[in-house]
This record gives sequence, C-alpha cells and structure tokens, in this order.
Amino acid sequence: MITSDQLKETQDRVEALHRYLDIPAKEMQLAEEKIRTQDPDFWSDAKRAEEQMKKVKSIEKWVTGYKEVKTMIDELALAFDYYKEELVTEEEVDATYAKTIETIEALELKNMLREEEDSMDCVLKINSGAGGTEAQDWASMLMRMYLRYAEANGYKVRISNLQDGDEAGIKTCTIEMEGDYAYGYLKSENGVHRLVRVSPYNAQGKRMTSFASVFVTPLVDDNIEVEVDPSKISWDLFRSGGAGGQNVNKVETGVRLRYQYTDPDTGETEEILIENTESRKQLENRENAMRLLRSQLYDRALQKRREAQAAIEAGKKKIEWGSQIRSYVFDDRRVKDHRTGFQTSDVQGVMDGKLDGFIKAYLMEYASTENKD
Repeated sequence: MITSDQLKETQDRVEALHRYLDIPAKEMQLAEEKIRTQDPDFWSDAKRAEEQMKKVKSIEKWVTGYKEVKTMIDELALAFDYYKEELVTEEEVDATYAKTIETIEALELKNMLREEEDSMDCVLKINSGAGGTEAQDWASMLMRMYLRYAEANGYKVRISNLQDGDEAGIKTCTIEMEGDYAYGYLKSENGVHRLVRVSPYNAQGKRMTSFASVFVTPLVDDNIEVEVDPSKISWDLFRSGGAGGQNVNKVETGVRLRYQYTDPDTGETEEILIENTESRKQLENRENAMRLLRSQLYDRALQKRREAQAAIEAGKKKIEWGSQIRSYVFDDRRVKDHRTGFQTSDVQGVMDGKLDGFIKAYLMEYASTENKD
C-alpha cells in the first residue's frame, strides 16, 4: 500500500510537469492554431494546410498527455481516500498508483526530447560486422528486435533496402520508421552492438563474439531544407535480389546512389553510398534514395552542431556515436548498456523489442544535460 508521502511526491511531479510544459500557454496556442484551420480557404493550399494540421496535432498531444496524467493523479488521490473508508482494496490503490507512475514517466521522458529533430521519423540502418554467417545472423536478430519495438509502439515501418546473408541472416538493411518521436527515442541505438553466445554455426559449440553496427538518422520530409549538390551525385543500376517475381530479376530496378560529401570544416571528401531496392519501379527507388541522402546530410549537420556545442560546454559528457554501446551476453542472461550502466537479465524480452529501459536510461543521462541552458 502506498503512503501519503508517495502520493504527495506523485502530485508534486504532476505539478512540475504543468510548469515545465507550460500547459496554460500551450492551451492558448492550441486554440489560436485551431482557429487558423477554420478559414474557408484553409485547404486551398494543401501543403500549407497539412503543415498547420501537423502543428495543431503536435501541440494537442502535449495538452492531452498532461490532461491524462492530471486525471490519473486525481483518481489516485480519490482511491487513497476511499481506501480509508474501506471502499476500495489495497491492491486496487497500488494498481492505480503503478499505472499513474508509468504514465507520468512516459510524459517526463517525452519532455526530455526538446531538440527540433527529436519529433521526426527516423531511418535505422543495420550492417553486419566481420565474422560471416554468425555476424549476419546477429544483424537479422537486431532487425527483428527493432521491428518488434516499432510494432509495440505503433510505428509505421518500411524496409527500403535488404540484402540477405550468404548462408543465413542479413548483410544490411535500411528501415524507415514513422511514428511519434521515433528519432528522439531510437537515437539511443546509434553505435556498435556486441553479441556473445554459443554459436549454432560452430560445430565445436564454442562461445563466439559478433558485432553489428546500427545507424539512426532523422527522416527528413519536404519541409526540411537540405542542400544537395547535383554535381556530386552518380547512379548505378542493378537487378534487385530476393522475392518479388520475375520482373525484379529481369529488370534493373535497384538503384545505388553515390554522393561525394565534402566536410565543410576539414575539406575531406567521403563517399556516401545508399542502395534502394524497395520498389519494382526504378523512379520510386531513385526518389526514396534521394530522400535517404537528404536525411543523412541533415544528420551530419546535426552532428556538427552537437560537436560545436560540446566544445563550448567543456564539462558536458560527450556521446560517442560510433562506439560499442551495448553487449548482449546470451549464456549469462545479461544485456548491458556500456554508456549508462543499465542492464537487464530479460534477454528474450529485449530481443522481442522491449527497449524502454535502455532508452529511458540513455535519455535520463544524456538528454537531460543537452536540455540545460
């Protein structure tokens, strides 16, 4: 049974959210933005109208989210009083408390995602490391993990490129995820993921170590301006492999975009390579490859901004985006994040997409420092 102190602490957290989110101002802003949608000529410019509706929904989510939390804390306080009068059981009060805490934490977590790009959709790319079949199998397991996470969170998923492994698993895949704060949550997955297990592909039953890299970038839309130099683009065409019928195998519908990127600070040139095999139509694959290129260029600009900010804030922890971030040790039933120290013994749960603990620990440690003035 919760105590009166726990109830008071929970009420204080809700009051703090009211201040942090500035709910009165958001309610006023929401009313003003909704008035704009009532203009008789509102839908004459479909693109502008769509942007406005997106803005309204974004503000509305914060207001609705807070109202839900406020309703739950009021119900908890009522249940606490009813318990004293023996109108509800101890178990019912504790269940209400647990649900209230879960909802509050979800809103607190989202409140940490204040960067412009956090609310965007994302592109998640997985590459298998050295190690042949074992590494390729690990890459496919990670792919399944992220698809399960997306399904649990109601994200819309599109696989824009998939290359099967030589014997099992995959060599690489690119997944586009569309959903509420997809990039803000999944940016925590950026880096190298390490698997330690007794390999089913090793005849001696030896313990093997495999690696796969995960790259997460914001998925930009037409409203985001990104400079792309057409003179630095070249295209290769190839026949898409895998399922899709005879047309896929006979016609060169797969596209490979090469972009010669020049670092604005160092002057060093690097080739960005993007492959797209999603559609049977070459034009659609070209368009999506360009979209993915713009997303990568936008992400590089963000990284430059982060580096400049980190240089100014000397005491701030630096996020090493390309470093080994997490180990999955199957035999010891342990998954540990090396950046935050968060770990769990629920290996199967993690592989089924239960990543909230890792995401929360990451945001608590890093996003909180990013948002300090």
